[in-house]
Amino acid sequence: MTDGTTRVFTWEESARIEVRNLGGEIVIEANAAGLKTLAGHLLALAQDGTPDGAHLHLEENNGLEEGSVSLILERCDDE
Repeated sequence: MTDGTTRVFTWEESARIEVRNLGGEIVIEANAAGLKTLAGHLLALAQDGTPDGAHLHLEENNGLEEGSVSLILERCDDE
């Protein structure tokens, strides 16, 4: 909940998301359900009224496949 507005981050059934750090590149590999899940998370953060700095942590034990590096999705409206 941010500024009295609840943001719902939903997961598609059988979503699979893996994040790898290849040195100079980050790879986000996902099945169709995982891509829909990520798109939904980004749309939730993009909703009107979502404050600057609102964010979501995705980690190996929190939605990402085993061996994944952590991923933070954050809204930043500063130019």
